[in-house]
Amino acid sequence: MTAYKIPNLWLDVNPRARLSPVVSLAFSTRDIGKILIGYSEGAVTFSFKQNVAQKYFIYEVPPGAPGGDPDAPSSGVRKPRMTEAVWHPNGTFVLTVHEDTSLVLWDSKDGRKLQARTLQATNVDQPGGSRPAGPDGETSGPKEPIVKVKWCAKENPDDTGLLVAGGRHVGDSTKGLTFLDMGPTPNYQTSSWQVLSSYFERTRRHMLLPIPPGAQVINFCPIPRSSPYFAGAHDPIALLTVLSSGELVTMSFPSGHAITPTNMLHPFLSFVHPFVNKATLTPVDRSVWLGLRERRMQGPKFVIGGAEAKNPLKRFENRNVITTAHADGTVRLWDAGHDDEIENGEAIQVDLARAVGRVRNIEVTEMSLAASANELSIGLRTGELVVFRWGNNLSQGRDDAPGPNQPGKLTSINHRTDPGLKSGFIPLTLLDMQQGPVTAVKHSQVGFVAAGFEGGSLVIMDLRGPAIIHTAHLSEFSKMSKRSSFVRKKSSTEDAPPEWPTSIEFGVMTLEGEDYSSICCFVGTNRGNVATFKILPTANGAYSAAFVGVSNIEDKVCNLIPIDADSGGNALATPNAVGGLRNGMKINGVLVAVSPSSCRIFKPATSKGAHKTWDDFFVDSSAVVRTEGRGYSLVCLCGDGNARAFSIPALKEIGCSNINHIAEMRRLSEAHITPTGTVMTWTGPSEMGLFNVWGSGHQMYDALSHCDENRLLNTSTGALPRTDYLIPQR
Repeated sequence: MTAYKIPNLWLDVNPRARLSPVVSLAFSTRDIGKILIGYSEGAVTFSFKQNVAQKYFIYEVPPGAPGGDPDAPSSGVRKPRMTEAVWHPNGTFVLTVHEDTSLVLWDSKDGRKLQARTLQATNVDQPGGSRPAGPDGETSGPKEPIVKVKWCAKENPDDTGLLVAGGRHVGDSTKGLTFLDMGPTPNYQTSSWQVLSSYFERTRRHMLLPIPPGAQVINFCPIPRSSPYFAGAHDPIALLTVLSSGELVTMSFPSGHAITPTNMLHPFLSFVHPFVNKATLTPVDRSVWLGLRERRMQGPKFVIGGAEAKNPLKRFENRNVITTAHADGTVRLWDAGHDDEIENGEAIQVDLARAVGRVRNIEVTEMSLAASANELSIGLRTGELVVFRWGNNLSQGRDDAPGPNQPGKLTSINHRTDPGLKSGFIPLTLLDMQQGPVTAVKHSQVGFVAAGFEGGSLVIMDLRGPAIIHTAHLSEFSKMSKRSSFVRKKSSTEDAPPEWPTSIEFGVMTLEGEDYSSICCFVGTNRGNVATFKILPTANGAYSAAFVGVSNIEDKVCNLIPIDADSGGNALATPNAVGGLRNGMKINGVLVAVSPSSCRIFKPATSKGAHKTWDDFFVDSSAVVRTEGRGYSLVCLCGDGNARAFSIPALKEIGCSNINHIAEMRRLSEAHITPTGTVMTWTGPSEMGLFNVWGSGHQMYDALSHCDENRLLNTSTGALPRTDYLIPQR
């Protein structure tokens, strides 16, 4: 900080104003040696070269004049408090903004007031001289305060306009920014003050740049097309707007059309553009992710340049792909990386609202990405299930009518695409079961999709048609299996509490009592029941699904994880596993079912297996995680603020570390754990963090004295390592 200081210049006008605060500072757009200082009582221009105050600007409303607030008493002279002062792009004129929404324009050379107006009226400083200025005219009633004003210039710096946030009537149905297009500025040398006053009085255009309903603009930033001059407002191409809700909105200028932030802004900004309602983490093979490059028509990019940070060059074959669903009906996918160099940094946008056929009431409850199949399934609170598949847009350049959705049937929606999309995720089919919100969705890597609804229905689809191959209601399972305890004995089934699916997973394994392996679908419910379905090919080349049996773990099922009992690895339904069934391959699999209060490892469909209850904490999220060269363990995120690791199959606790300084504990149930140990969890209302449970820095567990009782499922030694660690990655 330099020793040079500018004293309180307002003391020369009002010696009593010893605590007059500075509300704004603005360097002259033409002379860096001149600054405009705004105080609460007025503004003053100061010259660094002469070290003197040049002109003072004091706005007074005489008796009888309406001012910015016509409802205010006008018996005496009013001096509305000033909130901001800005320069005209040519440095000749000054604008002062006041708390009564007055916009006062001055001649900076001699301090003369040229015009006092609002967004709705002009000459508001003259008794009886107020005249409507905009298309809405002047009406009575309270107004929103003006929070910010930018004096924007077009490519020609003398062609200007005022961009105003606020100043509109509180009761206006549409909210947004107001742009007063004033047109080319008259020549100052040859124009009289009457000509200049008329210029500021009669704007060429009065435009509204709308924002989403229910919010107000609290700040905005013009994004210049080519130069940063004129206070960053030279020929803006777009606006980045901050709303009172905390969200961001990007819009074109001066049309005000919304601009999607996908591949225009950094993915981190998309978390509040608008807010994320749902997020998932999916490990995607590197070769698959490099091939997923969306082609979409976009305007010129306005965030360019800069230098990327240098990250480690170690290559990870599984990319951490985050899928986020936003409040405006868009879904975005992007590589969050492993703190390494990201090869494909482009984001993918899924136009969910267009696929559903409406723009409102789009709230995502469940999402499932099958990266190897290039497919994505999304479930909504309104009950629709939408399936997307990567491909070319056959309707490119056409904006066809969406058409109605068929209740209870599959609706073809491949024409509901963005006309500007060339290749990307194309809508494939939509299912509206009208059974309440979607509570669970799983999109397998082999072309099957299963979805559960709050009404108790379950649907299994084969996307080779696409076709629905099985529908069931959870209340039917008790009738189909005599051995199950799916429904507790009551006087009538109507007295039983409602039940719906909470977790679904596809696997390949040999079921209990069978000598061959098959594709299985496991469904867990909010009442602790785990139902098993077997998917088999039919004679006509299609597939069918049949209910096999059910088991109970006595609490809501959080996660279902099929694993290979011989190796400990995941026994998911992958193309390699399904292809091996033709050659008679058998997988000795078991199912790990985790609830908030317990865990059970059993042979589907009805075997009891190993069981463990947790009395001192609840589990919110879990996964079977592989440690390189050391085996597998069950990692759980617990409600007491700890991450715990348990051996398989003994379910002995082998490690515990605190995570409540990292994670938002109230949203821990929304966390995701990958098979490699990467955890994605919310760290705040609009922030997420990634960390790996096998990092380094904090000791996670020590060697146990009885290693033979706490072995991990590993084909080599299976012994537990002496130490391991759990910390967040920077």
